[in-house]
Amino acid sequence: MHIMEESPPKMLTILLTEGPYRSQYADMAYEIAKSALNNNYRVNLFLYMDATHIPTKEQNPNSFPNVAHKFRILLEKGANIKACVRCSTARGHSCTQDPYIKGVEIKTVYELAAWIGKSDQVINLGG
Repeated sequence: MHIMEESPPKMLTILLTEGPYRSQYADMAYEIAKSALNNNYRVNLFLYMDATHIPTKEQNPNSFPNVAHKFRILLEKGANIKACVRCSTARGHSCTQDPYIKGVEIKTVYELAAWIGKSDQVINLGG
């Protein structure tokens, strides 16, 4: 009798460079990540440059859906979200002040490189 081994889930990494409310990239990343999670992918999102504004806690947009709330949903579904430390601190999001929604980590671009090396698919959204 031959027993089939279950293969590990595929991994998707999304590099996001555009900030929220300026383009549709944050919403696109959310929809792609949500779909991938629903299809049993492991999902990583790396926030670089102005995308480091996406998961800030104190957002209160009047005319737009709150992107931080959308990314909180992704975290609850098992996504990994990390923000570039140099980009975050350059934009006033201090590591010591805990600026982001719970679950978002501030890390170096070496984390992105490690994710890319392990990913089955990589998507770059932004400039």
